Amino acid sequence: MSSLDQFIASAAAALGLPLEEAWKPAVKANLDVTLRHAATVAEFNLPDDAEPAPVFKA
Repeated sequence: MSSLDQFIASAAAALGLPLEEAWKPAVKANLDVTLRHAATVAEFNLPDDAEPAPVFKA
């Protein structure tokens, strides 16, 4: 069992979510893509003087 499989099983158990065996590959694929996107964002260096974007309200 990979560490991602262990994470999915542990997270589902901690949240009390039933996870059918048939859904595990789809959950794993989605989480893998999400983590790779997050790593790309985390690698982007911002200058020290960067300000957050303003909040726009309609």
